[in-house]
Amino acid sequence: MLRRLPVEQDRNLIVGANSADDAGVYRLDSKRALVQTVDFFTPIVDDPFAYGQIAAANALSDVYAMGGRPLTAMNVLGVPTDKISPDVIARILRGGAAKVKEARCALVGGHTIRNPEPVYGLSVTGMVNPKRVITNSAARPGDLLVLTKPLGTGIATTGIKRAITSGTLENKVIALMKRLNDVGAELGERGLVRAGTDLTGFGLLGHLASMCRASGVGATIEVACVPVISSEIFKLIDQGCIPGGSIDNRAAADRIVDWGSSIPSERTLLTDAQTSGGLLLCVNPKSLRKVQSVLDRYRALCAAIVGRIERSSRPRIRIA
Repeated sequence: MLRRLPVEQDRNLIVGANSADDAGVYRLDSKRALVQTVDFFTPIVDDPFAYGQIAAANALSDVYAMGGRPLTAMNVLGVPTDKISPDVIARILRGGAAKVKEARCALVGGHTIRNPEPVYGLSVTGMVNPKRVITNSAARPGDLLVLTKPLGTGIATTGIKRAITSGTLENKVIALMKRLNDVGAELGERGLVRAGTDLTGFGLLGHLASMCRASGVGATIEVACVPVISSEIFKLIDQGCIPGGSIDNRAAADRIVDWGSSIPSERTLLTDAQTSGGLLLCVNPKSLRKVQSVLDRYRALCAAIVGRIERSSRPRIRIA
């Protein structure tokens, strides 16, 4: 569908839609560029306040993934006013506002429409140095792939909807999705990472595939090194708790992934559609220790080396 649209031509547009990156970047001058994104989705948890927090963290993540810092945010809200009370709507918005405040970002308004089902998110504008942008098109052979949050949010939230996820896992996955990826801003500003992306609906392999296409490289993923939220995730997979987005991701991955000897549950995890997932960073081995130090200081949920960027004439991903 996007191929049918005209390609935007502007010498100040550093990152547009053509590379399927996390946000757009528009240069203002030699030291400043705007980072712009919008993201929203339907509820994935029962608590309205937590839903607002997760949706806001997810939208803010796009700016952090580009190495930028959020400046302003605007609410994007659709609600069935005949089914949802003003109190519930207010709790969603308060959750989002709390997360925007945590990000030291200014909430400046928004727009609301009536909609058959609730949707909520943010339009976010941030700032980045044009020379320090983290993009999905700058991965280089030899870069290590470092993941900052464990996988499994799509599977866990599907289980929540079916009321079969344990309370312990539910609390754990909500806490994970609410966590900001603000470490991306410092990594970009210090020039420690030039390539990366955040993990959302296309899963680990889908977002990695976009990065491989944009950078003209391939990749290897060490499946045993990929962190998972809890061993309960695999039990949920056995019970068929696989979101529709993950099924689509698996079908797309089959076209470019060499699965090797990986088992079905591992393949499901690697293609699981994430919500407010972690950053997938391409790190030069020479910078690894400094990157790990920054991740430790920001108390990243993990700093797992899950694979490596490889030379390849086509965007091929090998599972080892």
